[in-house]
Amino acid sequence: MSETVTVGLAQISPVWLKREATFEKVIAWVGKAADQGCDLVAFGESLVPGYPFWISHTDGASFESDFQKEMFAHYLDQAVCIEQGHLDQLCQVAADANIVVMVGCYERALDRGGHTGYCSLVSINATGEIVNVHRKAVPTYEERLVWGQGDGHGLRTFPLGRFTLGGLNCWENWMPLMRTALYAQGEDLHVAIWPGSTANTQPPTQFLAREGRSFVLSVSGILASKDIPDDIPHAATLQEKCPARMADGGSCIAGPDGQWIVPPVDASEQLVVATLDHSFVRRERQNFDPTGHYSRPDITQLHVNRKRQSNLEIRE
Repeated sequence: MSETVTVGLAQISPVWLKREATFEKVIAWVGKAADQGCDLVAFGESLVPGYPFWISHTDGASFESDFQKEMFAHYLDQAVCIEQGHLDQLCQVAADANIVVMVGCYERALDRGGHTGYCSLVSINATGEIVNVHRKAVPTYEERLVWGQGDGHGLRTFPLGRFTLGGLNCWENWMPLMRTALYAQGEDLHVAIWPGSTANTQPPTQFLAREGRSFVLSVSGILASKDIPDDIPHAATLQEKCPARMADGGSCIAGPDGQWIVPPVDASEQLVVATLDHSFVRRERQNFDPTGHYSRPDITQLHVNRKRQSNLEIRE
């Protein structure tokens, strides 16, 4: 088994609030990553169909607002519904290219009634199988106006060569027990996905790598107000009220010693590629392993509920 994996961070903009057009871009960038020999390619938080930037700039908490209701209705219509096959083509592309894909989606969940969306990190393996859908446990601040609360079902890790791969959405990466749940499952290659902000990626990425003695990939999106499509609801208002730069990238990679392998990059569409060596992880675990030799399960333990939450249990 190879000691190394080659990873790609696809820092791209969505075709904002348009699911199918954004998937076309994602598929094209999966191809670019495969062409550069990547074993894994990751995309930013809720990239498909896009992060709900309008909330912060259009009085998103205004109650019974026709504007907010119309934006939500469009957003939900463009959400990713796995049961309806929206990911089928991407899965086939992953299989054809023999590459692992991790992509942030706004997921319309039929197992919760189908009218609430969740910020989900979807993991597709190199044979094209959806192996994990992790719904963000706690939407951050104004995100709670459009995203439901997820659960622990997706707190899982997966093998990638010598590595053990896991991932979290945005500010979940600040949640110590979420990180611990992955560390305890052997994670040593962590993917942190973000909507797009150097202010978010720069502070935690090196710390998370140093704490976990793992490689940490922070992957972001980018978006400018000039890129808001003219044919979405309230396009003119959004183009006027949203700042010129809503998401400025900042994708980066830190090594198990907490040092930069790739410092945060600028706000342009680009594929960040790096080859990672598992022996680096083993070196850094010599003096600290957060859920191994430097833990005391006789004193403190974490209990994780991985049951997918639902309001309905049907017994025939």
